[in-house]
Amino acid sequence: MTAGNPAREASVDLGAIAANVRHFRDLTGGQVIGVVKANAYGHGAVEVATAALAGGATRLGTATLEESLALRRAGITAPLMAWLHGPGQRFDDAVEAGIEIGISSYGQLLAASEAAAPPASVHLKVDTGLSRNGIPTAELDHVLAEAARLERIGRIRVLSIFSHLSGASRDDDLAQLARYEQIVQRAAELGVHPEFRHLAATAGAIDLPEARLDAVRIGIGMYGLSPFADRSSADLGLRPAMSLRAAVAAVRRVPAGTGVSYDYAYRCERETTLALVPLGYADGVPRQASSRGPVLINGRRYRVAGRIAMDQFVVDMGDDRVREGDEVVLFGDPLEGEPSATEWADAADTINYEIVTRIGDRVPRRWHS
Repeated sequence: MTAGNPAREASVDLGAIAANVRHFRDLTGGQVIGVVKANAYGHGAVEVATAALAGGATRLGTATLEESLALRRAGITAPLMAWLHGPGQRFDDAVEAGIEIGISSYGQLLAASEAAAPPASVHLKVDTGLSRNGIPTAELDHVLAEAARLERIGRIRVLSIFSHLSGASRDDDLAQLARYEQIVQRAAELGVHPEFRHLAATAGAIDLPEARLDAVRIGIGMYGLSPFADRSSADLGLRPAMSLRAAVAAVRRVPAGTGVSYDYAYRCERETTLALVPLGYADGVPRQASSRGPVLINGRRYRVAGRIAMDQFVVDMGDDRVREGDEVVLFGDPLEGEPSATEWADAADTINYEIVTRIGDRVPRRWHS
């Protein structure tokens, strides 16, 4: 815990970030694009970007241009791409800052070509079956032909054609890969020859070698978490980077029958000791994990007792000794005996991506190697 704010802290191991990137480089034998959108899944975008590059990432990816521009302002000079844009998005600032633009429509392609400092470097995102953003099939030939023309006259530079897998099943992903390969072939027929190809994210990079192509986009795996329900981080050779900790804020002894937190969803079965933990759903601790979320205190595991509130929750310690200031670990590295982010996800009926990403700004980050 930090001396300045001992109540709560998210500790981020940047050495783990770098090691996880190296793991994916060795596994895939190609380029790794480190995905640092959403404040690097809650881990701290600038710090994680630096660690990912130190681990061998060749490019960084964000969802929005604002995220990429913030990294540029922070001094990150590596290749950056951003792929999710609102209606009417202008790309002048992006092109001036050397940010690569993910293109999902004809309108976006024209906007990129009209940026004040051409050529705009673009990644053409195609829809291979996920039905989200990406150039739809009905527009594909029109967009590809126009991309070829704009590249010939020096308005754009096509860096890649890319897409995203659903992860629904191996057969579904292979069908998307086949569709992607058809699109790349059609692009070549229309005069578009991308410099590299990328399709797989963490799950595909691990389980679908055919989809590794020239580069993989690594998000959740870079943070040391597993995208699979049946395999842990350790099973995949990954190190979880974030641990969430707090200090016990208050201790009280209460009689049997005492109600705990809102709605008295939990009542003490016997005389017991209650420990108050100063983290709640305003900090990203999911209320859905009430009475289920695991914690580690003084080397032993317990569960949340009753409702998780906005700022705090309670742990029933029984007759175990606990004092104000004792450390509470919500999640960290299971190899160290700590609960995992995946256990919290299971307790909240969600995924580990959400658990780490939602940790709020009120929780100070401490970065270390």
